[in-house]
Amino acid sequence: MPTVPDTPIASIIVPTLTAARYLDVTLASVMPQAAAVGAEVIIVCDGPDLATTEVADRHGAQLISFRHQRGLNCGRNAGIKTARSDLLVFIDQDVRAPAGWLDALLAGMAAHPELEVFGGPIRAVLEGGPRGCGHEPPPITTLDAGPEDCDVPFVWGANMAMRRSAFDRIGLFDERLRGRGDEEDWELRWRAAGGRIRYLAAAGLDHRRTAEDSRLLVLARAAYGQGREARRHDVRVGKARAILRESRVLAGCTWHTVVRRCGYGIVMGARSAGSLREALTEHRS
Repeated sequence: MPTVPDTPIASIIVPTLTAARYLDVTLASVMPQAAAVGAEVIIVCDGPDLATTEVADRHGAQLISFRHQRGLNCGRNAGIKTARSDLLVFIDQDVRAPAGWLDALLAGMAAHPELEVFGGPIRAVLEGGPRGCGHEPPPITTLDAGPEDCDVPFVWGANMAMRRSAFDRIGLFDERLRGRGDEEDWELRWRAAGGRIRYLAAAGLDHRRTAEDSRLLVLARAAYGQGREARRHDVRVGKARAILRESRVLAGCTWHTVVRRCGYGIVMGARSAGSLREALTEHRS
């Protein structure tokens, strides 16, 4: 069991939902790095799950478990309230952190004491599944702003870090949001208040999908649901496309799939179909 100082150098917060196999890989890569620098790791389980409890206990991570599902931002906020450090690191349940990831993240934050929000590269690792044509990114969250540190408009929850002072200034994550826009909403508020977001090129990690979860049908089903969520988010922020435009996007995905023989195009099309379905539902109501 790792020993954590009374005041950890950082608090690593990992929201999770019934993904013990992924979480096991995540913690195997993160816990040794956390122990080496004196950081704590907090797992926030969105509903009771015995498999997640077993994984957290085996790796020596602290566990918070909700009685019922409350959403990703509720998990992030619970982690913030529990954390004992003023450096708050957020990762997803399905990442693998290569050696040196946490050192690079902490070094980047130390090099910029005037800044409060950071993130790093997110590399897609599909352990199977469809092949892309090279013109489109893999159909899971990625981030690549280049080989040098720079300011960026957004970083993503799979690999981001904040100083507690940033939350003291503009508040916690909006717990009403589910799916698309959960961390984006907070970052928009941060930037509107004059805040900067720093990309740390050396602090990259891998965003994984197992061979089973990389199957085309699984990816397409997930993308369809994400498309519906994305449409609801766009309506909420006043950026929803007209139905004709949504139809053209779907047609473009179909063209891309056929002409470029791109498996990712099918997933893109499923996402677009979900968005169009949601738009048609809005129109009928």
